Amino acid sequence: MTAMKIDLPMNQRRREFLGAAVAAALAGLPLAARPADDKTMKIGVIGSGRIGGTIGGFWVKAGHEVMFSAREIGEVKELVASLGPRARAGTPREAAAFGEVVLISVPYSALPQIGRDLAAELKGKVVLDTCNPVQARDGDMAVEARAKGTGVASAEFLPGVRLVRAFNSVGYNSIRSEAHRSGERVAIPLAADDEAALKIAIRLVQDAGFEPVVVGPLARAKEFDYGTPVLGKALTARELRKVLGIGS
Repeated sequence: MTAMKIDLPMNQRRREFLGAAVAAALAGLPLAARPADDKTMKIGVIGSGRIGGTIGGFWVKAGHEVMFSAREIGEVKELVASLGPRARAGTPREAAAFGEVVLISVPYSALPQIGRDLAAELKGKVVLDTCNPVQARDGDMAVEARAKGTGVASAEFLPGVRLVRAFNSVGYNSIRSEAHRSGERVAIPLAADDEAALKIAIRLVQDAGFEPVVVGPLARAKEFDYGTPVLGKALTARELRKVLGIGS
């Protein structure tokens, strides 16, 4: 089996920036109120950069146990140190095995290898896919993925998982700054074919401080893909539903 190469090396300055950025995003956020019988989850994060690191940090703050991964564990040590005892660092394989739920946030061209190399660890698990196909970065495979719709393409690259498209349409700056904001929260569109997986994703979106909006099955994830009018916009649920033409 070939070695995984899904994380770009980070220099010391970048690692320090990431840890500081996530810490700043989490500063002052209250612990999420949750019923005493509400289940704490174990979550693996594959790709602990700006999106994965920040969202995973929100989940730690909400009470979940999160393993952040990189090809070199040292790359996420600063991040983990800023988050406390519920956070830990591991390899992508360790994070995939650890999580009941796994968030994948990597360049889209890495998904086929993740699907091959981590098939056993990911099989049957809820996987939240944030990855967007960008031709300039990912090559021609991004063109084909966008033509199919990313929900359909990602399901082909990650067979055997309970896939949910999530956290792909809102930019990092808004994710970092708008979590748990007062008033109408920023909406996160979701698409999935598995109803139980969708329910878990809804809860995790709420735990991260956003408003989930269910768009439909994976085939409809194309409606909030890279290149659509909603990409990069911090819309409320009401605004998102209006743009996408879906009911409340």
